[in-house]
Amino acid sequence: MGEFDLNKTTVTDLSGTVDDFKVNTQTLDSPGEQQDETTYTFDKAAEQLGYYKSIPELKKAIDSLAIWSVAQGFKSDARTKSTLDSLTGWGEDSFTSIVRNLITQKKIFGDAFAEIIRGDNNSIINIKPLYTGDMKVVVDGKGIIKRYEQLSSNKKSKPKVFAPNEILHLANNRIGNEIHGVSVVDAVKWVIDSRAEAMNDWRRLSHRSTIRLMYIDADNTTKLNSIKTEYASAIDKGELMLIPAKKGEAEFQDLDLPPIQNHLQWIQYLENYFYQAVGVPRVIATSENFTEAASKIGFLTFEPIYTSEQVELESDLWLQAAIKVTFTRPPSLSGVAQDNEEKNTGQTGFQQNESQVGVGRTE
Repeated sequence: MGEFDLNKTTVTDLSGTVDDFKVNTQTLDSPGEQQDETTYTFDKAAEQLGYYKSIPELKKAIDSLAIWSVAQGFKSDARTKSTLDSLTGWGEDSFTSIVRNLITQKKIFGDAFAEIIRGDNNSIINIKPLYTGDMKVVVDGKGIIKRYEQLSSNKKSKPKVFAPNEILHLANNRIGNEIHGVSVVDAVKWVIDSRAEAMNDWRRLSHRSTIRLMYIDADNTTKLNSIKTEYASAIDKGELMLIPAKKGEAEFQDLDLPPIQNHLQWIQYLENYFYQAVGVPRVIATSENFTEAASKIGFLTFEPIYTSEQVELESDLWLQAAIKVTFTRPPSLSGVAQDNEEKNTGQTGFQQNESQVGVGRTE
């Protein structure tokens, strides 16, 4: 019989077996104080573009922000409007599609660029969006933009050089004295990868209605490999496979799919978390069924986000291209929401689960 003496117990040293979570430290891409020039190229543009084009939720969220920011039109004086109405971008653009393109690239890559083409009298005759992945930003020792360069895929070709006043440059959430903006893709990449892995895992499990295990009581490697190959081929072709074997030598066991509810809750949690991370409420980007309260709070929290984009774009156009415009603000729900809440005696405010992400949340 065992001896149960607490004075003789020992403790195993588990330090180091589970690492504490740590965030990798980062430094700003600041200009070199002892350098005449500091450059920045957008090396991750191809990967970021791949995420935007491959992940429907990311594309829809970014597109929705661009639509809400500029798609309702703009106001300007008659002369400015005449100039903007004549802009064609790559030949089939409008002023609205040009700025919408720039906001989209700004969110994907952190920065967006467009060439400002001027006429003989220095008036703007066109604004042509450029691909951020082709651009290089060059700043002087004080961190002031010195020039832009458009790189060519042909390494023998010299880059096309632009003076600062020849480029319309939008930077997303620039931090400190960095010489570039911040991409939203980088911040949500882990969430996107986790959701894609969860969906792929479930698809792989459910591709076949059941999972089959075969137990073989044999030590002959050649025989095992032969059965494995033939069995896999039979499953792929939907054929019947017969195995001549002694009793107990070969057995099958069917494993049904695990319960889907837990899997779906994890995927839904990641989806909700994604929309919070990218900064666009899910009610804006999707057409799912939402409660009235959830829809209201979604619109209300989105107002300062798209309004900020409009104000920043208006400032960039004025300071960089002397284009004075005011983008139309979508109708606000703040007054309506407050009025409806006062009339609804059963509603005393938005509930906690309507403003926080959690498992099973439908917003």
